[in-house]
Amino acid sequence: MKTVTIEGQLRTEFGKKATREIRSQELVPGVIYGGATEVNFSASAKAFKPLVYTAEFQLAQVNVGGKTYKCILKDLQFDKVDDSLIHIDLLELVDDKKVIAALPLKFVGNSIGVKDGGKLITKMKSLKVKTLPKFLKENIEVDITNLAVNGNIRVEDVKAENMEVMNSPRIPVASVVMTRQLKQEEAAATTAAPAKAAAAPAAAKAPAAKK
Repeated sequence: MKTVTIEGQLRTEFGKKATREIRSQELVPGVIYGGATEVNFSASAKAFKPLVYTAEFQLAQVNVGGKTYKCILKDLQFDKVDDSLIHIDLLELVDDKKVIAALPLKFVGNSIGVKDGGKLITKMKSLKVKTLPKFLKENIEVDITNLAVNGNIRVEDVKAENMEVMNSPRIPVASVVMTRQLKQEEAAATTAAPAKAAAAPAAAKAPAAKK
């Protein structure tokens, strides 16, 4: 799993004035939760970018105060005006302590429904899971090979070993829907069938040709 290394400094002053001073230096204040003690620190806004501006699930190694903390992203705050990052919360990973994380879904395989002319619709990008740190991974694979037209894969169908999935089990994760062309073809086939059936009796009742 990818790890982003962040070099930080311990915060010694707090309050609005101290926070404004930190941000004026293009630093972002943050807190590390989940360990023996909370760690208040700040680090360069640039250092956080690989962790924040990505859809990938990554670990953060924060070096601060002579110690190293292995973390995952917990929460973010952005400025309402310019959308810049103004605060970050991280969760320290402790070996024997379960954490809740949002793991991205990776769809694999070629759906039979798509092969038949349908369109794949992905309805969820990630699942919220509870697990031990050692079981965290970059993504959860979802096999869509047997997903047919008008079929669904639901949360309960996703295999997530050693993890407790927190999402409702009946929520659809992905489905294959009919395209306009497929609907037209089906409608044409439905119309043609009765016409063919009606033509057969008519042909049977037709008088035999005189010799």
